[in-house]
Amino acid sequence: MLFLTCKKKYSRVAIRFIDKHSRAQIVDLMFFSEYLHEKAEESRHNETVGYLIIIIGSIFFVGGLLTTVTKVENPEWFLIIPYHLTSHPYSLLGLSLTSIGIVLLCLGLALSIHYARERGWYMKEIQKAHPTEEQKVKNGKKKKLN
Repeated sequence: MLFLTCKKKYSRVAIRFIDKHSRAQIVDLMFFSEYLHEKAEESRHNETVGYLIIIIGSIFFVGGLLTTVTKVENPEWFLIIPYHLTSHPYSLLGLSLTSIGIVLLCLGLALSIHYARERGWYMKEIQKAHPTEEQKVKNGKKKKLN
């Protein structure tokens, strides 16, 4: 038997060579539902990272707005975004922080939604795979007893 290891410690796959035609048969050392569970945990972690990016973006956004409001005299606004740069250095700082904050907010929101949907798909597949694997385990135990 030849063992190949992937990035995760649970994703080892044993390959046995069988038949006369040297075809490889892949034997999983873990159940498919365990693999899906690991992927769901990874998606949950990535979703949390997306939420943290949203928090960082909101801090940058509020910091940029506060910098602009407190340090720049008569800023020109487009909705809530200061767009006119003056000779004051805080004008550029406020615009930069506000722009970066908006980008991080949008990116974090998109990542959170993406990974939440991915985690939902993995959980649905776990529910589908669980009864099938229970049946395989029962059949395997019956064969060993006979």
